[in-house]
This record gives sequence, C-alpha cells and structure tokens, in this order.
Amino acid sequence: MSTVPNAPAAVRNRDAILQVIRTELYGKQQVFEIGSGTGQHAIHFAAALPELTWQTSDLADNHPAIHHWISESGLANVLEPKFLDVSEAGETAERYTAVFSANTSHIMNKSSVMDMVAYVSRSLLPNGKFLLYGPFRVGGRFNGDSNARFDQSLRAQDPSMGIRDLEWIDDMAMLKGLVQQRTYAMPANNLLVVWMRDEGEGNDTA
Repeated sequence: MSTVPNAPAAVRNRDAILQVIRTELYGKQQVFEIGSGTGQHAIHFAAALPELTWQTSDLADNHPAIHHWISESGLANVLEPKFLDVSEAGETAERYTAVFSANTSHIMNKSSVMDMVAYVSRSLLPNGKFLLYGPFRVGGRFNGDSNARFDQSLRAQDPSMGIRDLEWIDDMAMLKGLVQQRTYAMPANNLLVVWMRDEGEGNDTA
C-alpha cells in the first residue's frame, strides 16, 4: 500500500482506540464516521470488527484517499465516502446506531463543532452512541504541556482552531439529547468521550 496516501497520525493510537470501540460498540450495527481523513481509521477498525458496517464521510478533497484505502483493503463492510460539511448539513434520512469522529473538534471552528454535535443528534437512533476522540481541556486546563503547545500551534495557523473545553462540548451535547456515559484516558494526553442518545428524545432538527 505504499502508493496510498498515508497519515501517520491515523496510525498512532489506533489500537488503543480500537479497544474502546470494541467495548462501546458491542451489539451496534452501523457506524457513521465524521471526518474520515485518509480512511485509515475506517479500514483498521472495520477489519477488526467485521460485524460493523462503517460509513465513511469527509469533504470532497479527502475522498480520493478514502477511495484508495477502501479499494486496497477489499473490505465489504466499509462504505464509500459521503460528502459531509457539518456547517452546511441539514436533515438526513439515514440513522445510525453509532457515530465516531477522531481529531476533528480542534481543527473545526467553534460554530462547526456546534454543527457537528447537532448533526450527530439528528443522525443517531435512540440509544445510539457518539464517540469523539482527540485532545481536550478539562476544567479549563490542558492535561499536559504537549497539548498546550499543540493548542498554540493550531491557533498560530488559524485563530479559529484550538483545543476545546470538554465541558463546553458536553453542555451542547446535553441540549441535543446526548448524555455523557464515559471518558477514557488515551495515549498522548488524548481522551475518548462517549455519549448516548437519550431514548426518550426525538431527533433534533435545529
């Protein structure tokens, strides 16, 4: 696969993420991934969990890489990418038992993070789960000097980017009917946060 676009960040920590996914998504059937990037996460997770159907998505610029990885893998349970810009996404007819996203909230602007949470709410079936992986601030603090430096580098590139406060995301999630279940400490000062769609809530269209 040497000719396939390769993102080293997608390889780091993927096995630690897989351990959590294996536990949290036991019994689930369809996963929608927001921001599949090169598609390497999708391939790795779908290969290890053949009972899951993994729907990839991203902006159009990333689709060629995702197509490459899916084609090279030969996996039948990874679906070709859907175009998704969360800032422009409206109502969707598809519903999923799980939504996964990795390393997205800190490269999106705040408005897009809000749009992503709303989109997840609309996309999840009752009791569906949302798994969000990446660096976060907790209690207004970075959980390591490396994350503080990473945040500075992000804001130097684009002031609208930056590591988000987990409490801020959680407040938005609660308003959209998503209840935080667990937070996993991950390698390299990252977290994997799990929310569940409240069974009693209707899909939010806001």
